[in-house]
Amino acid sequence: MGTSTGSEARLRGGAGIWFRPSDIRFPLGERLLPFPAALPGKMAAQHPLRVLALAGFRQSERGFREKSGALRKALRGRAELVCLSGPHLVADAAGPEDAGPDSEPCLPEEQPRGWWFSEEEADVFDALSQPTACRGLEEALESVAQALKKLGPFDGLLGFSQGAALAALVCALGQAGDPRFPLPRFIILISGFCPRGLGLKEPILQSPLSLPSLHVFGDTDCVIPFQESMQLASRFIGAITLTHCGGHFIPAAAAQRQAYLKFLDQFAG
Repeated sequence: MGTSTGSEARLRGGAGIWFRPSDIRFPLGERLLPFPAALPGKMAAQHPLRVLALAGFRQSERGFREKSGALRKALRGRAELVCLSGPHLVADAAGPEDAGPDSEPCLPEEQPRGWWFSEEEADVFDALSQPTACRGLEEALESVAQALKKLGPFDGLLGFSQGAALAALVCALGQAGDPRFPLPRFIILISGFCPRGLGLKEPILQSPLSLPSLHVFGDTDCVIPFQESMQLASRFIGAITLTHCGGHFIPAAAAQRQAYLKFLDQFAG
């Protein structure tokens, strides 16, 4: 994929690439959406969308809130993110999965968590290889089901990394008729990938998913390569992809902020 400046965002829909300062063209009917700044009065009167946000592997709920702080600030007044971490403690975790040289460690009382593990005997997860197990997956699904029931209703789902893979699986199960998972109005998947392994109900994941989706990923992501995120996007009909030139994090610079708001404005009201 090509390089870009730090402030550039690229939106893809189907085979085309569109991004202009004044509008973004979406693939479903190629309908132009109004630029958010053009409707300040209307948007101010709307209630924020509620979005259940699923953390990545080795992130605590508080850690995920910190990592998503720039995005939550960018969406203030438009969308409220309710953050949820995995149900399983990750023993001997060195730090959150998106930790870099400048990252601060999680607070001592916020031990990192995960949604499921890819080995039976070790609290580890490898997104890129065929796992020997999906230990803890059913507990993860039940954790999301309980959050939807007790903290909802929600307009949408958002997931980061392992949380994005789980969010996609939740939507696939909901589309297949699982009553625990009513389909949301939209989904946003950041650094997502197609989950692998036994116990993941893979035939369900093969069926096209028919809800609006925004897929966000970085050209230089070394944890989840962009090809993995593109493969997940291909499972969604009319998927919108937003790429950036960074790595494994939640981007929220000005260009990405405009793209998030364009996407969310479809569901305001």
